[in-house]
Amino acid sequence: MVGDNYKRTLERVHKACERAGRDPSEVTLIAVSKTKPEDMLLEAYNAGAREFGENKVQELSHKMSSNILPKDIKWHMIGHLQRNKVKYIIDKVSLIHSVDSFRLAEEINIQAKKCGIIVPILIEVNAANEESKFGVSLEDAPELIRQIASELNSVRVTGLMTVAPYVVDSNENREIFHKIRDLSVDIDKEKIDNVSMENLSMGMSNDFEVAIEEGATIVRVGTDIFGERNYNL
Repeated sequence: MVGDNYKRTLERVHKACERAGRDPSEVTLIAVSKTKPEDMLLEAYNAGAREFGENKVQELSHKMSSNILPKDIKWHMIGHLQRNKVKYIIDKVSLIHSVDSFRLAEEINIQAKKCGIIVPILIEVNAANEESKFGVSLEDAPELIRQIASELNSVRVTGLMTVAPYVVDSNENREIFHKIRDLSVDIDKEKIDNVSMENLSMGMSNDFEVAIEEGATIVRVGTDIFGERNYNL
C-alpha cells in the first residue's frame, strides 16, 4: 500500500509540474516518515523514495542508524530543531529545513566547524504569522539571512521553507506560497555572498500541488504516502 501511495503521489507531482510548465526534475518529493515504523519506510524506498523527512532528532537518529534501512537514503530535518540537539544530526542530514533564528544558525555553525563541513540550511518563514508555528516573519527574513551570511561561514543558506495553514481548499494557500516565492526572488536579486535561493520547501499532503504551481522545489508529503498518524502510540 505505501509503495503504491508513493507512486501515486509522485505522479501527482509530475502532473502539477506539467500544469505549471515545469520540468518534474525540478521538484523533490520528500516522504515524511515521522512516527512511522521502519518497514513502512522500506516499502516507500522500494517504490523509489530516496528522500525522507523527520521532525524529531531522536527518531531521526534511530532511523539513520537502522540495520533495516538502506544507507543511500537522504535524510531531511524538517521539524523544529533545539540548539542542544544539533550535534546529534549535524553530519548526518542532507538539509536542515527549519532554521528560524540566528542563535540556531550559530549553533549549527559551531557544530559544523567541529566536523569540518559546511551545512546547507533553509530559513523557515512563518508567512501566515500563525502564533502556533515557528518561523521568522516575511519582513524579518532578509535581515536574518544577511546576518547569517556575513557572520557564519560553516552554514550556507540555500533557500526558504514554510508550513502553510491547514486548509480544506488548497487554493486558499496559494497566496502564502506566492509570497514565499516573491521573497526568494527578492533575496536572490541581492546577490548575497554564500546565499542561494535554489530551494523552496513548501507544500504538504493537502496542498503540495498548488505549492508546485507556485514554485516549490521541495514538497513534504506524509499522510498521502504513509496514511494518518496515531500520535498516541
